[in-house]
Amino acid sequence: MAGVGGVVGGVILDESVLLASQQLQHPDSSSSSHSSSNCASFQPDAHFLLRKLRHSNIPTGISYGPGLEAHKVCILKEVATQYSIHCFILDASSIDDTTREVKLAWSNIGGCILYLVSNKKRDIYPKLSKCGWLITILNVEGSSACENSSMVYINKLQELPLTICHINRKAIGNSVVTVGYIMKPSREEDFAKRGAFPMYPTQDGLMFVPLTFELPLSPQLQEVDVVLHKATDEIISIDLNSSLQSSNTITYSRGMQELQRYMEHHLDLCVIDPLNYIYPVLDRLKIQQILLGLEDLKTRGCRAIRGANFLKVYDFNQAGLIQSLSEAKLALPSIVKPQVACGVADSHSMAIVFRVEDFKDLTVPLPAIIQEYVDHSSTLYKFYVLGEKVYHAVKNSTPNADTLMKLSGSNELKPLVFDSLKSLPTTKGNPNSGDGNSSKDTDHCIDLELVTSAANWLMRKLELTIFGFDVVIQEGTGDHVIVDVNYLPSFKEVPNEVAIPAFWDAIKKKFELKRTT
Repeated sequence: MAGVGGVVGGVILDESVLLASQQLQHPDSSSSSHSSSNCASFQPDAHFLLRKLRHSNIPTGISYGPGLEAHKVCILKEVATQYSIHCFILDASSIDDTTREVKLAWSNIGGCILYLVSNKKRDIYPKLSKCGWLITILNVEGSSACENSSMVYINKLQELPLTICHINRKAIGNSVVTVGYIMKPSREEDFAKRGAFPMYPTQDGLMFVPLTFELPLSPQLQEVDVVLHKATDEIISIDLNSSLQSSNTITYSRGMQELQRYMEHHLDLCVIDPLNYIYPVLDRLKIQQILLGLEDLKTRGCRAIRGANFLKVYDFNQAGLIQSLSEAKLALPSIVKPQVACGVADSHSMAIVFRVEDFKDLTVPLPAIIQEYVDHSSTLYKFYVLGEKVYHAVKNSTPNADTLMKLSGSNELKPLVFDSLKSLPTTKGNPNSGDGNSSKDTDHCIDLELVTSAANWLMRKLELTIFGFDVVIQEGTGDHVIVDVNYLPSFKEVPNEVAIPAFWDAIKKKFELKRTT
């Protein structure tokens, strides 16, 4: 790739790499007829690439020649609108006009323009190279690039993000830290649209590149300094018959298994976070046991922060359940949750139980955790730990037990069954419902000093870089009760201008710490 230099400041995708044409025979044509029409569609990986580039912080556009058929132009313009990117007419006879149009649209290009084009448009290469554009060729025939070429060759559209990463690393040098990330598309989209994953280097020297299991993993990982993952998105199954301290109890997807093997053989790679660090948050029993260690944390006001009282059950019909509940300091109603906290289909299938006799018919997966239901005035405090920073937001939550009993009363106090990811048993018109942001009306109840101390304690105990936990305040006692802990949450309730720099800072500091140890 000699001769290639400069950071990629803009990307233009030629229609020749986006559109796929196929010959469709008219249904009324005879077998001897050659009557056909061109039907334009997008290349299979085109939308994958456009999704990655859309929030990359690199200006992106689509180009096409002046002679392109009208229906294809229409398709390109619709896609450009869909992804909020520019559309340019690229005329080989007036390249200077196109260059001016691009500069006008992208007034602050922080580098060179990368132009991705099919190898079928060779006539335009020299003209654009003279304008300083970096010609990147999608080589459908599979030949490789020459060592002394000033052009870049790729074989698949999916390779472009990694190619941009490679070019930028070469241009900037060791001053940039490259973070490769892997998570399910919906989660990636949530992070990316907030500006969390820029391919263009940040002021702090971070650059993000999406990893994909659709391409060989090792060459991708050789380009990155840090791996950020949401491994729970790749869990196939969890075996609770053995300890979750061992990775042997978790079955990951084939791609995640490959990543796991690579990390095990490259211990110098910074991983956020190592897989064995996330095992406790997969197991609600393990987390409850860890939270028992909070007993010594108190502030001058003598408020306590603790985990909820709990009991593990293997069978809802087990003998002596009433006595076991009493010994665990559990009264009814109680909330029942699967022991597996995430990663499998039913991990968020829960129930609130009002009568002991109703345990026997529960559909909550076993083994399960019966957890204390805390009266908390329908107010939930979501805390997010991003490295050394702790943020929180206030959310609407389930009502107190007496209100829940009224909700269930019309149904003979039968258990309230719900999926915690989709809906919660709530009442209409709850005064605490809102946009999820902290407010003076609710913040006066929370002891931030106490919860921040607990956050720091959990960070040391779990050794996680980015995690979240939920707190409710028990009516009467004022106890702060942690009811849930999770890994790499979206922290979407924290404003972007606060959360994203803290997110980047947490990653950078973890990398610097890894480098010095």
